[in-house]
Amino acid sequence: QVQLVESGGGLVQPGGSHRLSCAASGTILGLVVMGWYRQAPGKQRELVAIISNRGGANYAESVKGRFTISRDDAKNTVYLEMNSLKPEDTAVYYCKGTTPNLAYWGQGTQVTVSS
Repeated sequence: QVQLVESGGGLVQPGGSHRLSCAASGTILGLVVMGWYRQAPGKQRELVAIISNRGGANYAESVKGRFTISRDDAKNTVYLEMNSLKPEDTAVYYCKGTTPNLAYWGQGTQVTVSS
C-alpha cells in the first residue's frame, strides 16, 4: 500500500507563486510516475504535470512555463511549484502515484487564486 499526503494549499493572489508538496509513504519502491492533477468546481479532474522516476516531466498546455514539477526521492516527496497564478488555476489539487499495475491518490488540497 502507498499513502500520499498533499500539503501547501491555500489562498494566493493572482500573479503570485505557491508550492505544493506530496509526501509518499508505504511501499513506494514501485512508484514509477508521480503526478499532479486538479479538479475545479463543475469540471472533470485534469492532468497538470507528471514526472517519471527518471526525471522526465510533462505538463498540461495551460500550465507550461508557469508550473514546475520536481521530486526528491530521498524525501519521498514530489513538489509542484506554481508561478504566475491565475484565477482559473483555482481547484483542488491531487497527487497521484502510479506503479505498473496500480494507481494511488492523495486526498487533495485546495488552491484558491483570488484577490
